[in-house]
Amino acid sequence: MSTSRLATVRGRALRCLVCGDREFWSREVKLNSTGAEFLGLAWANRSALGLICESCGYVHLFAGKRPEPWDPEQGYPPGTKTD
Repeated sequence: MSTSRLATVRGRALRCLVCGDREFWSREVKLNSTGAEFLGLAWANRSALGLICESCGYVHLFAGKRPEPWDPEQGYPPGTKTD
């Protein structure tokens, strides 16, 4: 498990969709498909970034452009939309 972080997506502060918390820890998540699993090729499936809410554990998945992590002690960068 990694250290919890704040995150921004396209210049906006990310808040948990369930509880509204702003701190997340991250991990790579495999996007498994039935065909690849059946053929024993699950290792070849694409992956996404999972941001897991520090408070409630809800997993937010991001494929493609990834959120930017920020140190909670230093806060968000200037210009971040937090509303």
